[in-house]
Amino acid sequence: MEKRCRVSRLCILGVVLAVAAVATIVTLWTLALTKKDPLERYRLPADLIPVSYNITLWPRLIPDPNTSLYIFTGQSTVKFECVKETDLILIHSNKLNYTTLENTHIARLSASDGGSAPSIKKYWLQPEAQFLVIQLTAELTLNQTYELYTEFTGELADDLEGFYRSEYEEDGIQKIVATSQMHPTHARKTFPCFDEPAMKAVFHITLIHPVGTVALSNGMEIDIVNTTMDGAAVTRTNFEPTKKMSSYLLAIIVSDYTHIRSTQGDTLIRIWARRKAIEQGQGSYALNVTGPILDFFQSYYNISYPLSKSDQIALPDFYFGAMENWGLVTYRETNLLYDPVTSSNRNKETTATIIAHELAHMWFGNLVTLRWWNEVWLNEGFASYVSYLGADYAEPKWNVKDLIVLDDVQKVMAVDALTSSHPLSSKEDSIILPNQITEQFDTISYSKGAAVLRMMSDFLSEPVFVQGLSSYLNHFSYSNTAGDDLWDHLQMAVEANDVSLPEPVNIIMNRWVHQMGFPLITIDTNTGRVSQKHFLLDPESTVMVESPYNYEWIIPIRGMKKNVVQRDIWWLRGKQATNSFMQSRLSWVLANVNVTGYYRVHYDPRNWERLFVQLAGVDHQVIPVLNRAQLVDDAFSLARVQLVNKIHALRLISYLISERDYMPWQTTLDNLNYYYLMLDRTEVYQPLQDYVKKLVTPLYLYFKEMTSNWANVTEGHTDQYNQANAIQMACKTGLTECHNLTTGWFKQWMDNPQHNPIPSNLRSAVYCSAMAEGDEAEWEFAWFQYKTATVASEASKLMSALACTNNTQLLERYLSYTLKPAMIRKQDASFVITSVASNTMGQSLAWDFVREQWEYMFTQYGVGSFSFASIISGVTARFSTPTELQQLEEFVDEHSTAGFGSATQAVKQALERTKANIKWLQQNKQDILDWLTVRKR
Repeated sequence: MEKRCRVSRLCILGVVLAVAAVATIVTLWTLALTKKDPLERYRLPADLIPVSYNITLWPRLIPDPNTSLYIFTGQSTVKFECVKETDLILIHSNKLNYTTLENTHIARLSASDGGSAPSIKKYWLQPEAQFLVIQLTAELTLNQTYELYTEFTGELADDLEGFYRSEYEEDGIQKIVATSQMHPTHARKTFPCFDEPAMKAVFHITLIHPVGTVALSNGMEIDIVNTTMDGAAVTRTNFEPTKKMSSYLLAIIVSDYTHIRSTQGDTLIRIWARRKAIEQGQGSYALNVTGPILDFFQSYYNISYPLSKSDQIALPDFYFGAMENWGLVTYRETNLLYDPVTSSNRNKETTATIIAHELAHMWFGNLVTLRWWNEVWLNEGFASYVSYLGADYAEPKWNVKDLIVLDDVQKVMAVDALTSSHPLSSKEDSIILPNQITEQFDTISYSKGAAVLRMMSDFLSEPVFVQGLSSYLNHFSYSNTAGDDLWDHLQMAVEANDVSLPEPVNIIMNRWVHQMGFPLITIDTNTGRVSQKHFLLDPESTVMVESPYNYEWIIPIRGMKKNVVQRDIWWLRGKQATNSFMQSRLSWVLANVNVTGYYRVHYDPRNWERLFVQLAGVDHQVIPVLNRAQLVDDAFSLARVQLVNKIHALRLISYLISERDYMPWQTTLDNLNYYYLMLDRTEVYQPLQDYVKKLVTPLYLYFKEMTSNWANVTEGHTDQYNQANAIQMACKTGLTECHNLTTGWFKQWMDNPQHNPIPSNLRSAVYCSAMAEGDEAEWEFAWFQYKTATVASEASKLMSALACTNNTQLLERYLSYTLKPAMIRKQDASFVITSVASNTMGQSLAWDFVREQWEYMFTQYGVGSFSFASIISGVTARFSTPTELQQLEEFVDEHSTAGFGSATQAVKQALERTKANIKWLQQNKQDILDWLTVRKR
């Protein structure tokens, strides 16, 4: 009780609740039993609809001298309309201490028009459902509006949820930022509210803050006054009312930040960050691309940006990569700030694409909001898809749109091929609890969502897709929708443009949305026969999730024969059909041109051989670059499930000796990573290293010559990525020349710490190589550089590299730092743990560490952390032995009672993946060793 009531003046609530406890138990049971579905008590009833909030918050940026806690105090008036007579007010509230008012209750209810309102009979907190429940003496009147007033105190904790505290050091001074993360269910931790996405309202915000600090919120500042409160000199900042919006989009920030600004049409654009970061020009690139991206989306949606300003702010501590708060977007520093001297081209691309992702939400997500969290995929998948379009508009020379195949399509297929995957859309009543909501924000929602929307845009055509989208957004502005509403408006666009489809849009798309996984298309070029089946990484596994469509899809297929692309899309509507274009006895056939479809493709042996001959010949570029990447990715996956010869994929990539494009190389490295995970603790490791070294050496020498012995930077956007790949893999496979290059560069830096000679695009690869080749001196130098880095992207590269050392004592020390937020920020702990686990020397250390510290991790990150699931995925990625499976099963059994919070799905996937890994290793290890040995001779 003392821990909950450390803010002494608010302990009264605890006494009141204790007295009321016996009476409320009966009421709670009555509420639960009268519901048809007991889980419904976790959802707000539709009796009351919020109209507006008037909220004043005062964060204290110094700890309370009596409790050592950072706190905030607040006052809230929520206006709501009664749309169904009720004597019960249910409103979300979590971890708030309420002040008892003059009426001896913690709330005051009044009628908005000055009329009468029922009195409060009693009230209680329902912690499990996170409700403040207020029972009235009589029912509220239908269509009457009321106002509920409360005063409260909360802790300004460092938990990265709700209204929270972030800390950083500047010029030797420790500084505090009071900032917010309301998404998805944390607004209730800041003020009592109807905290569901469909419960939209207008927010009137006032922030009280120390003189000399700046306050920000969704709306523009309209009144800033210095005054005195409780004997303290403070500034009171009022903001313009927000548009009608969901509570999860509210943002409130108090900081010592500064900004740079510009305008785009009538819209004010500001980039906020630490003063040093702004002075060093780290916000300039974000400012330069924000205007063009806003312009692109205004044109794309055919709707003007709805707000007067677009603020974007870089935060030292932030769980998510970014958050689309309407008018005040929050980012991790690494995702918004770009330093032209030390940041890499990949950092620049990250900034552009993430800004595009968040600004896409200003319309799709904020202006029009999904009704409930069971369709997160449509919100996040859409923003992921169009982020490539927005970034491409801002940086047209990058050809960034093609990168969706690597970064989303291929990535998510590895997860979606598991039986523990899940459909994009779930039943609304199956997603109720906060941790279930958080689990929806996974790679399926983001990446598969992006992949299927890209596929739909292709078969509709982008102009028709955009027409339907604009109609949808205009029709539902400032309200909420379900996925079917979008299909309806796309269908209207289809009919208006006479687009020929085999079925209406909803019939086609429901098969991709309401069943998990994806199809494998098999083409027999002898006969032209095309068939489909559900692709699984373990074909012998049992799919427990029933599909309403029996795992069949309506599939758009675009083919290519030699260098002729099939003009029209051909649709596979059943298990199998014949396509005469796919019949060929002499020339190769290729399906899924430019990988616009979300499926894998398998061919008869003769066609695979013809494709290999084309790749291995002098003109492999006849096959489009995205399809060269696709052939590699499909070949590895098909070999993994025994549909082609076990060494089929390893043989196919032998053509890479002549390949210089980034996409096939990156796809190969992503797939070889699995081979390394499975084989780097076996006798196959060195022969595999020798084979990959033979493939990568020509690439290394190619970039060495192109850059005049590494003195210059390559011009092409993805060429710069592939240059880093060449160094990374040449050093990893033991090319002496590469080791000399990276250790020499790093030594030069150690000898002159004020001057880093390593090209910014190559630093991640060079740092990791230098850590692996070096020992304690190199590690300590890198640690110091990490702790003193003033550019977030540079700190991120060093943080990753520190896990590359082969000194196990240093790895153990590094893991221990994740328990100390002063050493490793909470937002970065999961990244450090998984980075150590990715090192062969650190895998078992990381697994032991997670098991030993699980209670701490689960308490700190388990319920709400977006990245918590990655800890389980990362430490178990290499599991491939019966002993490791047993350890994992014991770990799951040990903690099954408490559950795994937002990592629940990741645990299921880890068990399934480990079983598949064991089987793969048993079936493939010897054959791979034999082939590599023979080839070496």
